[in-house]
Amino acid sequence: MAHFQAPPSMGWQGLPGIPTAPVVKRVIRLDVPVDKYPNQFNFVGRILGPRGNSLKRVEAMTECTVFIRGQSSVKDSLKEGKIRYEHLNEPLHVLGEAEFPEDIINSRLDHAVAILENLLKPVDESLDHYKKQQLREFATLNGTLREESPSMSPSMSPSMWPFNSAGMKRAKTRR
Repeated sequence: MAHFQAPPSMGWQGLPGIPTAPVVKRVIRLDVPVDKYPNQFNFVGRILGPRGNSLKRVEAMTECTVFIRGQSSVKDSLKEGKIRYEHLNEPLHVLGEAEFPEDIINSRLDHAVAILENLLKPVDESLDHYKKQQLREFATLNGTLREESPSMSPSMSPSMWPFNSAGMKRAKTRR
């Protein structure tokens, strides 16, 4: 009797009745270095991006879920004071969560960690091309983009950002 092998395009779920590696859930934690850079760098804004689009791209690229937790993770400080979330007693951190077969989960989480660690490295504002792209996207979403700026070339559109190498479309947002 011949063995049937699922085509590579089937994805990680495979076919019913064909054994695959057990699915496991793992969570990684990355501390945000706010203690090293107090009031100097907006880490949360860098991860979230305009209307959460940067975070959505990270999640789409890695197929992991990303959460921002800890002190200052809630935008509205009045809301933060009224609603007590246990994680708000902890330092600011990022959680990456994935649920995959155990033979591929580490590679997915490693990919998420690499992207997030890169976003958590402070960059001099004049050299921060990522932030410039976020500001450009924000202006585009708000309808306030002016193309006359020589510092931003049209070839650097948000769809061409460094971690968007898979040709993924921009995250959808409400207008």
